[in-house]
Amino acid sequence: MSHFTAEKKANIFKTFGANETNTGSIEAQIAMLTERIQHISAHLKDNKKDFSSNRGLMAMVGRRKRLLQYLSHKNLASYRSLIEKLGLRK
Repeated sequence: MSHFTAEKKANIFKTFGANETNTGSIEAQIAMLTERIQHISAHLKDNKKDFSSNRGLMAMVGRRKRLLQYLSHKNLASYRSLIEKLGLRK
């Protein structure tokens, strides 16, 4: 029940992972998590009592936070450009 189509995933990987087959890059993983987080957040606005989705959302937010922390330690310039592209922090 994924809301991603193959074309949408390929577009995200091409934009953030340099090409469509580079699915393991940190930037691409963070971009995919951000898309999923936005989708589930919209779902939870309508379904406030969906506690299992809320728990999954919190796990994804934590995973994205750890990946962002890793990226900031390894490559600060890439971290800053990714945050700017995704609009995560002000």
